[in-house]
Amino acid sequence: MGKFNVTRLILGGIVAGIAIDLLDYLVDGVWLAQRWADGLALLGKPGFSPVQDIWFNVLGLLTGLAAIWLYAAIRPRFGAGAKTAFIAGVAVWFIGVFLPNVGFMCVSKLFSHHLTLYTTLGGFVEVVFGTLAGASVYRES
Repeated sequence: MGKFNVTRLILGGIVAGIAIDLLDYLVDGVWLAQRWADGLALLGKPGFSPVQDIWFNVLGLLTGLAAIWLYAAIRPRFGAGAKTAFIAGVAVWFIGVFLPNVGFMCVSKLFSHHLTLYTTLGGFVEVVFGTLAGASVYRES
């Protein structure tokens, strides 16, 4: 089993994170912005602050790094390429988006089922596409 190419892992993770953040801006910041505003208003909360937006972007970068780390880790078993990146992206989405959204948004009934569904499906596209983008940069040593 080879070692990780740490430089390429970080570079791929940054590419994945930027792709995730850009798509997240479109999904949650543009298309679902009114639903988020409505949901937060029902909770008596103001909209997201610029500081919160920065933290969401940091989380997107960390998600990208985690996805490319997982891609690099499973590459020896599944082989290099889009199929393995897709598998890694789905795994990261399931653990990092699906389960938290169902728990914090749906089960707790903090937000509507529609917002939960739309943001969770949007997260699928964000994380899988980001993982595919970042994996295209990653190469073994």
